[in-house]
Amino acid sequence: MPTALALVVALLCATSAWGSLFLVGKPLLSVLDPLWFTVVRYLLAGLLLGALAQLFGSTPWRKLRARLGRLTLLGLAGYGFFSVLVFCGLARSLPSHGAVIMASMPFTTLLLRWALDGQRPSAMSLVGAAMALAGVATVANVFSPAQAADAPMLLGDLLSLAGTLGWVLYTRGAAAMPGLSPLEYTALTAVAAWPWMLLAALVATLLGLAPAPAIGVLASQLPALLYIAVLPTVLAAMAFNFGVRRLGAVAGTLFINMVPVSVLGVHALMGQAPSAAELGGAGLVALALGMNAWAGRKLTAGVGGHAARRPQTGAADCACSA
Repeated sequence: MPTALALVVALLCATSAWGSLFLVGKPLLSVLDPLWFTVVRYLLAGLLLGALAQLFGSTPWRKLRARLGRLTLLGLAGYGFFSVLVFCGLARSLPSHGAVIMASMPFTTLLLRWALDGQRPSAMSLVGAAMALAGVATVANVFSPAQAADAPMLLGDLLSLAGTLGWVLYTRGAAAMPGLSPLEYTALTAVAAWPWMLLAALVATLLGLAPAPAIGVLASQLPALLYIAVLPTVLAAMAFNFGVRRLGAVAGTLFINMVPVSVLGVHALMGQAPSAAELGGAGLVALALGMNAWAGRKLTAGVGGHAARRPQTGAADCACSA
């Protein structure tokens, strides 16, 4: 397979897998609390990531000991805060809503970098950010007069949107650890954060806030849990990194469009036609991402291509390991 085609296939497979995460994860939430779902998901994914880090990393466990505190906090932001809130939101909303909200993360990164780092985005990027947020609001039916009657769904979408902030902070943290490869960063943050996620789940169970799953329930849902741990959590992130490292973050951002598109496409194949609001909102997010990518290409060309050769941990990386 030609290299360019292999990169495109890798990115399409990654983003389509992230779309499937919402479709496969939604039924699980009827029998698993989002907090325990996150604990089980990252137990399985962490075991696989740890094995990969041992095989392909460079003294990963020494690096874990040296950076344990920071890796733990970043892992809790990216895997704990993000996953729990997104799946709490998904339990109250629809997979198509969660997928479109996930696709808006590049613009959350853009605005956060402006607020925290003083890196003002271009006017076109700001317009794109506003369009993306409008797309998310459209998918969530915020502008519908009937929305007040579906307050739980709106709450779910707001929880998912808030949860994406954790993943943005997680990806920002990668830039501060150039000594870790993408695989090491993904694996070590998962390993460092998992004991604290388990502790939080146990405390929540003792307080009556999150019922612990029965062994029989976990056994009956094991195929779906393994699918989520292996494909959308581990392999999709590796495929996305493979494509983005060679095509660049700007081109990679375009492929995030496939996350909501894949969910709507699968729903259509299952005979569940998307609503006009879902199609319109997904279209707004896709157009906004395209504008942002075009603006990024102009910026790269204007600085002689130097930006394309620098390590990227911004917009496109927001979706990794989601």
